[in-house]
Amino acid sequence: MATKTLTITESAYDKLASEKKENESFSMIIERKFKKYNLLDMAGALSKESGEALEKAIKENRKKDQELHDKKMKNIEKQLRRQ
Repeated sequence: MATKTLTITESAYDKLASEKKENESFSMIIERKFKKYNLLDMAGALSKESGEALEKAIKENRKKDQELHDKKMKNIEKQLRRQ
């Protein structure tokens, strides 16, 4: 495995070291912190009830956002007609 030497500040080193778990190298910390997750990795993270509550809240917020958008568009249309 190829290696690279990095120069970091002491405060950056301290932050990195504070994240270190037992028997973990600095390379392992960096790999863990910058891991890219696949959406499927989150499957099953919520209970069915929590998922349903979240879905309901999202739908309600989308509806409110749409209503607000429609109201703003009507106001803009009124202003344009006055000109």
